[in-house]
Amino acid sequence: MHCAVVLGAARAASTTPLLRARLLRMARCAMTTSMLHVPPPQGLLRPLAMPERLLLGPGPSNVPPRILAAGGRQLLGHMHPEVLQVMDEIKAGIQYAFQTQNRLTLAVSGTGHCAMEAALLNLLEHGDTALVAINGIWGQRAADIARRLGANVHELLKSPGEYFTPWDIEEPSVLFITHGESSTGVLQPLERLGELCHRHGCLLLVDAVASLGGAPIFMDQQEIDVLYSGSQKVLNAPPGSAPISFSERAREKMLKRKTKPPSFYLDMGWLANYWGCDGEPRRYHHTAPINSFFSLREGLAMLVELGLESSWERHRANCTQLCQGLHDLGLELFVKEEEARLPTITTVRVPEGYNWKEITAFLMDNHAIEIAGGLGPSVGKVLRIGLMGCNSTSGNVDRVLRALQDALGCCRRSRL
Repeated sequence: MHCAVVLGAARAASTTPLLRARLLRMARCAMTTSMLHVPPPQGLLRPLAMPERLLLGPGPSNVPPRILAAGGRQLLGHMHPEVLQVMDEIKAGIQYAFQTQNRLTLAVSGTGHCAMEAALLNLLEHGDTALVAINGIWGQRAADIARRLGANVHELLKSPGEYFTPWDIEEPSVLFITHGESSTGVLQPLERLGELCHRHGCLLLVDAVASLGGAPIFMDQQEIDVLYSGSQKVLNAPPGSAPISFSERAREKMLKRKTKPPSFYLDMGWLANYWGCDGEPRRYHHTAPINSFFSLREGLAMLVELGLESSWERHRANCTQLCQGLHDLGLELFVKEEEARLPTITTVRVPEGYNWKEITAFLMDNHAIEIAGGLGPSVGKVLRIGLMGCNSTSGNVDRVLRALQDALGCCRRSRL
């Protein structure tokens, strides 16, 4: 109605050009406005405000100022020589963290879950046989992905909190196993698994998202064929870039594929070229998350400066302190064997008479500390406490223990 009135006035004012032009502009503005049926979101008209919290859950972990500053740098083009140099430095940092000399080493533009998919869809073809060791949620996810790829999946099952031995392993074409099972807090021994797999012509694929930098892993010495991790745990970078490496055995299997990988975005042939892993001139594949790469580069640099052995020892010592403190509070550790406890994520049974949701909410609301409940098969059974990278300190152990003691005194539920 308003548009019609303004247009009518504009026509009537044909003898006064300036007035007519002004009225026509008003009419166009009114017509444009009348076409918008979704109003501007009020939330986006307010400044962004986020609370400060100590993230002691299973990840992500807090980001130190140095890595925050790297991620806040001005963008460069994804094919600029400076960015390609950063990618080369990331590759070298991953080779150090993984303890590998594999040339096919890079960071996937995505989270650790994306790296899991990249590993599986590049290795497996329809009809391949995959043995998936399942003692937590990540084995369950890997089995799901492998089935979607048309693989014949055999599941090797253990109860949450337990681990596998070489005597449990059968003879597939690919074995998937999780080094640090973040849903249960189990650290999987890897000794002899690679040797066993290769004796039977099988490739060993290992998930180290929750363990890299916090527990010893030696890709080449342990004969691991595909190893991947994430940026948001011990490396203390924001989620969004995932280290991954392939052995020569794994690379040869990919080269002999009968079909192309089902994902172009995660096709390791294209990614290898973009990351300078194939000796050919680099070609555009995708617009990489440049600032995530800046952050990952700094996270790896901080690990290099500290040293792997020092990082492993720091996580071990703080995990031991935490476990002793939890025991002193009368809480029961979920993983019985000390050697099988993941140093980065500790699981403790939800004490009888308590609701895990009330405990985690109490810590968040009253102490600004995040811990988490269980995930997958451990839901409702455990609390998960993460000490990763810069968050793995004796002071943070004391802080979370005090907060838990407070919660146990305030969150007690009636048994009536």
